[in-house]
Amino acid sequence: MPSPKSEPLRGRRVAIQALGCRTNLAEAEALASAFQRRGALVVDEPPYDAAVIVTCSVTAAADRKSRQLINRCRRAGENVCVAVCGCWAQGVGEKKAAAMGVDLLIGNRHKSELPCLVAQWLAGHKRPFEAVRGEMGRKWDALELERSPYFGRAFVKVQDGCDHRCTYCIVPVLRGPSVSRPAADILDEARRCAAAGQFELILTGVHLGLFGRDSGESFAGLIRELDKIEGIKRLRFGSLEPFSIGDDLLEALAQSPRFCRHLHLPVQSGDDEILRRMGRGHTAADYLKLVERLRAALGSDLHVSTDVMCAFPGESEAAFENTLALLKAARVGRVHGFHYSPRPGTLAATMPGQIPTEIAHARAERLKKSGQRLLAAEARRWIGREVEVLFEGRQRGRAQGYTRGYFEFRPEKESIYDELRKMTVISSKNGVLWGR
Repeated sequence: MPSPKSEPLRGRRVAIQALGCRTNLAEAEALASAFQRRGALVVDEPPYDAAVIVTCSVTAAADRKSRQLINRCRRAGENVCVAVCGCWAQGVGEKKAAAMGVDLLIGNRHKSELPCLVAQWLAGHKRPFEAVRGEMGRKWDALELERSPYFGRAFVKVQDGCDHRCTYCIVPVLRGPSVSRPAADILDEARRCAAAGQFELILTGVHLGLFGRDSGESFAGLIRELDKIEGIKRLRFGSLEPFSIGDDLLEALAQSPRFCRHLHLPVQSGDDEILRRMGRGHTAADYLKLVERLRAALGSDLHVSTDVMCAFPGESEAAFENTLALLKAARVGRVHGFHYSPRPGTLAATMPGQIPTEIAHARAERLKKSGQRLLAAEARRWIGREVEVLFEGRQRGRAQGYTRGYFEFRPEKESIYDELRKMTVISSKNGVLWGR
């Protein structure tokens, strides 16, 4: 394999697109950084010489979106290198991928090899199809971010894989066992991000709470060390499994002036029997007590968002209503709701009581509307108060950003971009804060 210095990537146009979770977004950012270091131009639209796609396979819908994106990139031209990585790439059959026009099929622990493999393909060493996958051991794939393309913020991946086996989830098969990134490497990347002006860091991982279990390092210790880095003003997590928050971590978060008061805590269901069938290892009452404990330590303004899966096998109407009731009791704000879809090889795929499609869609719609009401209620709590907003883009031609509590904010009159500013909330509409 050629060295990075000899790779023919200088001046080449490379599109990098990601689907799914924030871990995928972190990997896409790091891949963009890796290609840029080798002289490539990272672009969003055709024409391009190579398309790198970070895929998702958490649901049937994610599988479908991955295939659609691959097909769209393939249509960009027969001389375009289509390189596919991520969870769909880890699980798909090689014949199927080749038939779709994939040139490079890269496993989840081999993403760091992508720049060299794409360079070989573009240099004329291409083959009709090549797959680089392998066993999913406890090996960290060293893919490092030099600079985020976003103003003010950067995704920093600190963990991968999962040791749990929820009955519906294919991710442990596709991502492998939990593996932690060395804390020294994380801190080095954080310092680079801070020096480049990325003052908000979003720590990501498949199961963040497992960080350090395999290496002996401490997640709480990592938070305390990140707090010492000059230039970092905001620190948040992509997602955190509820019952991985121990006393030491909670104390570190409570003491951190940089930690943003928002936690995404997936609950999946609010019914004890469904939680048992899912293999979640907790009850609805456990979740509610945890949220109360977190707000007691981190403040009553803590914004809790969550993932909810409705129409799991065996879910009755009463069980679904229990979920809606728990969300309200826990004062959840943002809800990422979706209906269950069977994943091949999981225990839930063979469970009795599979829910008819029309009922699943109806419950997903009810869940969506309930989530909209809950978010609107939480947003109204901020009317008349001052908030810190990171403005970073436009929404339908208007400036928009996010508060420390992860509420969308839009200024009433001003056009503010790429700026961190104190604002006063005047009103809210559909869960969005408005002010000046």
